[in-house]
Amino acid sequence: MEKIIILGGIGNGTVIAQAIVDANNRGSNEYEIVGYLNDREEVGSSIEGFPVLGKIKEASNFAKQGYKFINTLYRIDGQQERLDLFQSLELVDSDLAIFVHPTAFVAPNVEIEPGAVIMPYVMISAGAMIGKGTLIMVGASIGHNTKLGPYNHIAAQAVVGAYIETGIGVHIGLNATVRENLVIGDHATLGMGAVLTKNINQKEIWIGNPAIFLRNVK
Repeated sequence: MEKIIILGGIGNGTVIAQAIVDANNRGSNEYEIVGYLNDREEVGSSIEGFPVLGKIKEASNFAKQGYKFINTLYRIDGQQERLDLFQSLELVDSDLAIFVHPTAFVAPNVEIEPGAVIMPYVMISAGAMIGKGTLIMVGASIGHNTKLGPYNHIAAQAVVGAYIETGIGVHIGLNATVRENLVIGDHATLGMGAVLTKNINQKEIWIGNPAIFLRNVK
């Protein structure tokens, strides 16, 4: 079992940690969660049963000891700042885990890049590509031949149609739906429950059904 450290804490970090625990209970035994790197909690404290091992900037020290990482430091407004922090850690692809929960359906020809997380009951159809560090949360569906860029966050129950292309740091909200053959630019956001029928430019937030432009990302 490879030992996993999660960058983050309560939120995406804790739900992914518990999904890995559940995978192990189902017989997966690929990864063992050893704790978190977190800048808000005291070193030596506990986050839902797992210890805080250090601060985020210490990741490279743990990487040298053979630990693997899952990054959950994502934020709708301020994603660029979070990505700059992650990239400053100078972790290489071999330092990043790929976690696929055993209840997910992933077509055999799907490409999954390092650091990606596929949560329970996700469905990913043929020919899709999941970018580096992208998190696909519980029950989301990704259509065939869709290309999700790096560091995307696809929230629970979202439906992303076929032949979609997303940029860097895209967020698709809870229960949102994206029609096929669309492009979503870097750091764009689609709000929860929205139904997208048009392309989204970089750093735009769209909401509603049908989705319309709300404002630019800060």
